[in-house]
Amino acid sequence: MPFISKINRQSDYNLFRSATPLVIDNGASYFRIGWAGEDDPRVIFRNIVQRPRHKTTGETVTIVGDHDPALLKYFDCTRSGPRSAFDSNVVYQFEIMEYILDFGFDRMGANGSEIDHPVLITECVCNPVQSRSKMGELLFETYGVPSIAFGVDAAFSYKYNQLQGICDRDGLAMCPGFTTTHVIPFIDGEPMYKGCCRTNVGGYHVTNYLKQLLSLKYPYHMGRFTWEKVEDLKMEHCYIAQDYVSEAKLFQRGTKEAEEKTRLWQLPWVPPPTEEPPSEEEIARKAAIKEKLGQRLREMAEAKRSSKINELENELHGLEFLLNQLEQVAESDVPSFLAETGYVSRQEIESARNRTTQSLRKAKGEPKSEQTETEKADSSNNEKYSLVNVADEMLTPEQLIEKKKQLSIKSMSEGHMRLKQKRQEAELERERKQQLEEEKRLENPELYLEQLHAKYKDLSEKVDQRKRLKTNGGHTNGNNLSGGVGRGERLNAAQRERMRLLTTAAFDRGKGEDTFGAKDEDWQLYKLMSRDNDDDDEGPDEDDAELARISSRLQDLDPTFVPKLETSTSQTAEVPRARPLTKEDFQIVFGVERFRCPEILFNPNWVAVDQVGLDEMAGVSMRRLSYKDESLESRLTSSILLTGGSSLFPGIIERLEAGIRMIRPCGSPIKIVRALDPVMDAWRGASAYASGPQFHTQTFSKMDYYEKGEDWLRSYQLKYSL
Repeated sequence: MPFISKINRQSDYNLFRSATPLVIDNGASYFRIGWAGEDDPRVIFRNIVQRPRHKTTGETVTIVGDHDPALLKYFDCTRSGPRSAFDSNVVYQFEIMEYILDFGFDRMGANGSEIDHPVLITECVCNPVQSRSKMGELLFETYGVPSIAFGVDAAFSYKYNQLQGICDRDGLAMCPGFTTTHVIPFIDGEPMYKGCCRTNVGGYHVTNYLKQLLSLKYPYHMGRFTWEKVEDLKMEHCYIAQDYVSEAKLFQRGTKEAEEKTRLWQLPWVPPPTEEPPSEEEIARKAAIKEKLGQRLREMAEAKRSSKINELENELHGLEFLLNQLEQVAESDVPSFLAETGYVSRQEIESARNRTTQSLRKAKGEPKSEQTETEKADSSNNEKYSLVNVADEMLTPEQLIEKKKQLSIKSMSEGHMRLKQKRQEAELERERKQQLEEEKRLENPELYLEQLHAKYKDLSEKVDQRKRLKTNGGHTNGNNLSGGVGRGERLNAAQRERMRLLTTAAFDRGKGEDTFGAKDEDWQLYKLMSRDNDDDDEGPDEDDAELARISSRLQDLDPTFVPKLETSTSQTAEVPRARPLTKEDFQIVFGVERFRCPEILFNPNWVAVDQVGLDEMAGVSMRRLSYKDESLESRLTSSILLTGGSSLFPGIIERLEAGIRMIRPCGSPIKIVRALDPVMDAWRGASAYASGPQFHTQTFSKMDYYEKGEDWLRSYQLKYSL
C-alpha cells in the first residue's frame, strides 16, 4: 500500500529480540509507537487518515498523519477529507485503524507480514468490550501479534510521575485530553475505575470554538483559519482566567492591562507598489518611439491625402466634361441625355461639381471661398434638396417619391433650426439674468444671500406640497403622511377629467351606430385625453430646475448651507468607494478569545454539553467511591496530578485549586501539580511498565483470547503495581 509521509522509516527493527515489546500510545490526537525501555517513542504522527486520488493517474494513495502541503497539489482531496478512527475517545472505525497500524509498523521498520513482538497498547478509561475485542482481533488476525496488553494512558502517566516523586500513591489523576476529560482516583497505587468521572469536552472542542469565533470575527480571512493553524494559535495564546467575569470586564472597559494582554497575529501582507517617476532615459526612449510612430502616421496620412486628391481631380474632370457635353446637346434631347448619365437636371450636376471643388480645395489645404451664412445655407439646401425646385413634369415616379421625402425632411430641418434659434435666445436671456443677479450680489451681498434663502424656502415648500398632492391627492392620515387611499383619490384634476372623457366615450359607443370621428370636433376629445396635455407627465418642472439652480448657488456662496435630501426614487444612492487595504486589515487580534475558549473546560454548557466542569469532577469522583473516609479524601486532594495536552494552559492549576477549594471543607489540604511532560508521560509510563520483568504475566495470547472469549476480556484489567 503506497504511503505519503514526511516520517522516515526506522532501520534497526531486526536488531531487537522478539521478546522486546512494542509500546503504542493510541491517543485520539496523536499516535506514538516505540520500543519498551526507551525514553521517547520512535514514531509520532497525527491519528488521521486521508485517501486522495492522483490527478493524472487516478491512483489512490494513503496519507497518514501530517502531510507535505507541497505534494498535495498533485492530488484531488475534494472527495476524501481527513478521517479519524475515534468516536469521542473510543475506537470504532477499525478500517481506518488498520491504516494507522500499517503505517506505524511500516515506519518502525517491520518487513514481514507479521509482527513477532508483544504489544502494549493504551485505551480510554472503561473502554467498551466491543472496541477492546475488535482491537485484539485486528492485532491477532491481521498482524499475528503473539500477545497483547491493554492499559489506560492516564494511569500510565500517573504511575510514571509517581516513580519520579511528583505525586503520591493516593491521589487523583485529572486528564483533560483531546476529546474528553477524565478523573481517576488512585488508592495504594492502583486506579479505582469505579470512582472515575468523564466529561465529553477536551482540546478538540477548545480549538473548534476558537475557530468559530475567529471565523465570525474575521469572515474575510476564513480561509486562513485551518485546523492546524488554529491549534497552534490556541497553544500559543490561550490561557485560563482566574475569574472569568472580572477578566471579561477588564476587556470591556478597555483598560491598559487588557491592552497588554491583547495579542496580534500579522497575516502576510504586501503593500501596494508605489509608482516611481520615470527616469530621463525612459522619457527620452518613449519620446523617440512616439516620434517614430507619429512620422509613420503622417506618411500614411499624406499617402491617403494624395490618393484622395487624385480621385477628386478625376471626378471633377468628369463633371466638367459632362457639362461641356450638355451644352452641345439640343434642348429636346436633354432629358434623355440626363437619364443616361443618372442626373436629374443641370443644377444637380453643377451642385455636384461645386461639392467636388470644395472637397478638392479642402484636401489640398487651400483657403475656403468667403461666403455669407445665408449663401452657405442656401448652397447647402440646394445640394441636399435638389429636387424641390424641379417641376413635377420633369421627374420620373421614383424621383417624385424622392421629392416628397426631401420636402418632408426640409420642413423638419427648418423646424429644428427655429428650435435651435429659440434655445439660443433662451440661453442669452439666462446669461442676462445671471449678469443682473451678479450685479445685485456685488451691490449688497448680505441682502442677496438672504433673498436667496427665502426664495429657496418658498420653492422647496411649493415642490414638497406638489409631490404630496401627486402622491395622495391631498388626503393625509393626520401625520402629513400618505394614507390608505385608492387610485381615484390619488388622481389630480387633469387625470380625473381624462377618466371622465374616456368613460363618456365608452358609454356613448354602445348607443346605436358608431359615428365617432365623422366630425372634426370629435377629434378634439383626443387632444383633451392626450397625455401630452398632462402637466404631471411632462419633463422636469420649472420649479424643480429653479430649486436646483438656487441650491447650487447657495452651496457656492454659503458654506453653512445644507440642501434638503431628495426623496425621489429616480436618484440612486451613491455607492461607497472601497478604500485601499492596509496592514491593519491583515491583523488578527486576540482579546477575550484568549481566555473565553479554554473556559469551556470549566463550563461545558457553553458548547451545549450538559455536564460538570473540570473543578466539579474531582468532587463527583470522590463521591462515587464505595466508602467514605475524610482522611482518604484529604489524601486524594493532597496529590492531584494534571496530565494530558489541555493541562498545558497557563493558569489552569490556580483556577482548578480555587474551584476544588469551594467544594471542600475549609482548611482541607489541596495540592495540584502538573506532570513532568503531560503529552509524553503516558507513553513513557507504558514503556517503563513494558520493560519490567513481570510484564509478560499481564499479557494474553491469541489462544487465551479465543478460549476465554469476550466475557473474560470484559473483566481483564492490568495491574500497575508490580
